[in-house]
Amino acid sequence: MNQENNNDNDNEVKNTEQMSGSSEKEAIKAIVKENQADNKNAARKQRRPQRKPQSTILDPEMEERVVSVERVAKVVKGGRRFSFSALIIIGDKKGRVGYGLGKAKEVPEAIRKATQAARKHMIVVPVDKGTIPHVITGKYCGASVLFKPAAEGTGVKSAGACRSILELSGIKNVLTKSLRGNNPHNIVKATFHALRSLRSAEQIAKARGVDIKNVRIK
Repeated sequence: MNQENNNDNDNEVKNTEQMSGSSEKEAIKAIVKENQADNKNAARKQRRPQRKPQSTILDPEMEERVVSVERVAKVVKGGRRFSFSALIIIGDKKGRVGYGLGKAKEVPEAIRKATQAARKHMIVVPVDKGTIPHVITGKYCGASVLFKPAAEGTGVKSAGACRSILELSGIKNVLTKSLRGNNPHNIVKATFHALRSLRSAEQIAKARGVDIKNVRIK
């Protein structure tokens, strides 16, 4: 009997030793896997290009105007989800102007996103003595806007989103006519299409390879 008890005890000790040894091996394997995963994540982070933090503060020279803020409803299974879209114009009144569209659950966040988008899409407008160099028509989808140069003291003869863009770009005298469309988004894009297409006398003379005195634009 004593021998059997001793054998049983020896077997129990062996089993406990085997179990402890296997548990230690599993723990070591888990630690090794965690270290390998950490090393892989660190390597991935090093491979990714580091993005520069974008500041949400506008330059002191930049001025911001809200063109439109609309509430958008999305119909889902449980009902309707509401969000807001904001259309923003920014400019320094020295020939640089841009627009942006932002969408978010709250109005301030939508305006912030639109401002960041506008800063990324700035254009330079050639301003000649406070007006545009020549007559031009901007078109986008269903919108069409006509722009004409004006004499000193005329002012900005425009309204809505088009007026905000012209004022923030630094144009002080201009005549405009909305030929088609009243959607503010299309009007903004048609106006920017026209401003991008403007060419100063210096740019035309350089492109043609002639003296600026021989260039006459209407």
